[in-house]
Amino acid sequence: MPRLLVFGDSLSFQGPESPCAADEPRLWPNIAASTLGGSAELVASAGWTARDAWWAMIGDPRVWADLKHADVVVLAVGSMDTLPSPLPTYLRGGLRYLRPSGLRRTVRKAYLAAQPRLAVAMRGRPRVLPAKLTVHYLDRAVYALRILRPELPIVAVLPSVHRASSYGNVHTGREETAAAIAAWSRRVDVPVLNLAEVVGEHVLSGRGNPDGMHWGWEGHALVGKAMAALIGPLVAPGESPAGT
Repeated sequence: MPRLLVFGDSLSFQGPESPCAADEPRLWPNIAASTLGGSAELVASAGWTARDAWWAMIGDPRVWADLKHADVVVLAVGSMDTLPSPLPTYLRGGLRYLRPSGLRRTVRKAYLAAQPRLAVAMRGRPRVLPAKLTVHYLDRAVYALRILRPELPIVAVLPSVHRASSYGNVHTGREETAAAIAAWSRRVDVPVLNLAEVVGEHVLSGRGNPDGMHWGWEGHALVGKAMAALIGPLVAPGESPAGT
């Protein structure tokens, strides 16, 4: 019964209408795990990038415990790195801390209204995380995991696609990040699942979440089955590298 430890973003837990609890069986990490006859532990939050996954890996004691029992680690981050970010990340993330609450709501509303226009005007730049930093944090994660658990299989993803009006339908940063991750994956021998190939038509045809970014249950099923096919050869049935 392989145990999957998945580091993800909202694509890992957002359903067709709203966020879901991590144990929702229709989410792709649980579909992948159940297809393999195992279970999944999800470490994720909305907007997470490769940097956030790295921070969780080194800073969350629950992750340290999960790593001892994992049979495979899935680095399912990188998609949010490619999104336009007209405000620098530290300023955008800091909006939640503005006080009083009335000021916070006013500023946030103004930014959300301006974001799609700015994304178009600035042609998708700057991005949430430059491609070189996405690769940097993925590389650090893999290096650390191989020091701790040399035998532990690791897989990653290439970024998904979107048609989100909240970003002005702009996604100019995806190709560069996807190419950088693909080159990195070959260098460090980490298999990758190309989310755009698996779920692109589902998203771009409008069959996913109305926000134009997240997936419907059909999309989760497609990704879950594809991820299971990628992981399957890496984990021998009935054998646990963790010795548990």
